[in-house]
Amino acid sequence: RSLMNLQELVSALNDFASLSLAESWDNVGLLVEPSPPHAVNTLFLTNDLTEEVMEEAVQKKADLILSYHPPIFTPLKRVTWKTWKERLVVRALEHRIGIYSPHTAYDAIPHGINNWLTKGLGACTSIPLHPSTAPSSPAEGSHRVEFCTNNEHLDTVMSKIKDIQEISCVTTLPARVEGEEQTRVSLNCSQKALLEVVALLSQNSLLYHKTEILLLQKPLLPHTGMGRLCTLSEPVSLSDIIEHIKSHLKLTNIRLAVGMGKTLESPVEKAALCAGSGSSVLKGVEADLYLTGEMSHHDVLDAVANGISVILCEHSNTERGFLSELRDMLAIHLQNKINILVSEKDRDPLQV
Repeated sequence: RSLMNLQELVSALNDFASLSLAESWDNVGLLVEPSPPHAVNTLFLTNDLTEEVMEEAVQKKADLILSYHPPIFTPLKRVTWKTWKERLVVRALEHRIGIYSPHTAYDAIPHGINNWLTKGLGACTSIPLHPSTAPSSPAEGSHRVEFCTNNEHLDTVMSKIKDIQEISCVTTLPARVEGEEQTRVSLNCSQKALLEVVALLSQNSLLYHKTEILLLQKPLLPHTGMGRLCTLSEPVSLSDIIEHIKSHLKLTNIRLAVGMGKTLESPVEKAALCAGSGSSVLKGVEADLYLTGEMSHHDVLDAVANGISVILCEHSNTERGFLSELRDMLAIHLQNKINILVSEKDRDPLQV
């Protein structure tokens, strides 16, 4: 197999799943980079990068670890041998191993973890619970402001506009308003800048009354976003769904809360799911069943009271099985240029 330059590989990984789809609170992308040039012959996949998994990666001569969960999430103030996450960075750099994390970008993509998790329900169609928006459309700004001004005031107004931060896409066009030659000004701006623009225009009542403010909404990306709402091809009993899920996730046990007024024989037609920790994503969704790794006690109580059954499989058990599918997809995406291995030591820390 041929080698790939680290930056070439990272670019290809970003093409596979755009990091712009990750949640704003997340920490994704290349987290640890050995000094360049760095060639990658072996890409090592894991759900969680523990010290045991790191030693496995070292033994298997990995050049880049793709860890679904980012091992560096909260900022490190030092890199010593004192804590296990610091030791991960030390070991990675000592052995010239890069670390890359996609996390919630893989949750959102149509060919990602949540799509894989739907297969545990059997034949169904699914849509995202929280659709992603196109990251680069419109280009900038949350609002568009349009107003007309007399040509004699144009230079004064435009000079003051230029002093306001977070304004973009400023255009001017000739306009005829009530028989008078004027100029129509259009600009994009942020929420913060909007307040300053409105304050400026309100100083002149003629300008202010000729102002239009539009909210710019980015288009939704099809089949992309957080969580999934699944409609089963035909109703299936809760007990059968449980067996499907256990088989798909290769589990002998799951945790179950049966919805109020429901039994194991109650039909499931709609199921809402979210890999990992699903409380915030699933909250308030109307369905017969919630499927996720973990939820808070009180969110489970809320669901049950609303007649919704809950299946919990432990956090990473709803994610890890995707790695085998990911290995095959990345082999195609990377044109079989490098070795791709899946960790054998990676496992959920909780056992039932």
